[in-house]
Amino acid sequence: MSSLDSTWSPADNPHAIAVSEAQWWFRSAMLTGLRIHGEDDCRVGFSSRQIDARQLVVALWQLRLAEKLQQHALRELGVDLTVIAALSRARTSFDKVMPGLRHMRDGMLHFDEWTRGTGAGPQRKAVVAGTAPREVAAEYSRFGYDPATDEVTFGPYTFEVTAALDAARGLADAIYTAACAVDLRNAAALRTRTAEVLRSAELGGAAGRATRVVLAADTRVWVSLENSAEPDRGLVAERVVEALTAANLRLVSSREPQSEDWAERLENGEALFVE
Repeated sequence: MSSLDSTWSPADNPHAIAVSEAQWWFRSAMLTGLRIHGEDDCRVGFSSRQIDARQLVVALWQLRLAEKLQQHALRELGVDLTVIAALSRARTSFDKVMPGLRHMRDGMLHFDEWTRGTGAGPQRKAVVAGTAPREVAAEYSRFGYDPATDEVTFGPYTFEVTAALDAARGLADAIYTAACAVDLRNAAALRTRTAEVLRSAELGGAAGRATRVVLAADTRVWVSLENSAEPDRGLVAERVVEALTAANLRLVSSREPQSEDWAERLENGEALFVE
């Protein structure tokens, strides 16, 4: 591993990890749904639809966990409550379509317990209430997909595949939107910091005032020099680079990311973004 790799941790940006996981599991759910709604394939000795129905439950629940991670990230970062509320509404809509999803997932992954009536959650409650484990096991059994109704069923829990995929898309989009709010807030803070650094750098007269710091729609902070910076354009570019470097800020070229001739690029009119 490089020195850069050794300093990286997913814990530094959990809101971005939530988006990545949400997309992986949403796409997994969509692919599974396409197979379920296609022709049944029995080449492995079992119905492919029944196999995919199980995978779909897992993918949907993993998407739900991505939303949970995003919620934790938003609260730790102190993001505006309106962003958190919007994500919570998407989760609520998702849960309404699949109210028993967690129990379906638990029943599949812990089949060694659920087939004996010794599972957690609803099974445990039923046993504590006096129902025999054998009867409890019978109630929470018979997992399967019915192509006639487009429904996946496990015991008393059921959801429609098409509706579930629509809800999954909504939740994945909400997780992404929430992350964008975090990125925008971080970018605004970076713009403020960059502008303050350059203000304190004493770039000099009209040339210094011609230095532009812009937060663009791509949530990047861009630095450039206006044409009015002549004739001290080269000197201003050098001072800009020096000031930002001293503040542990790095300029990057979107054209040639590996390039380091930042002052020359600024002088020649290229806008560079800040990292």
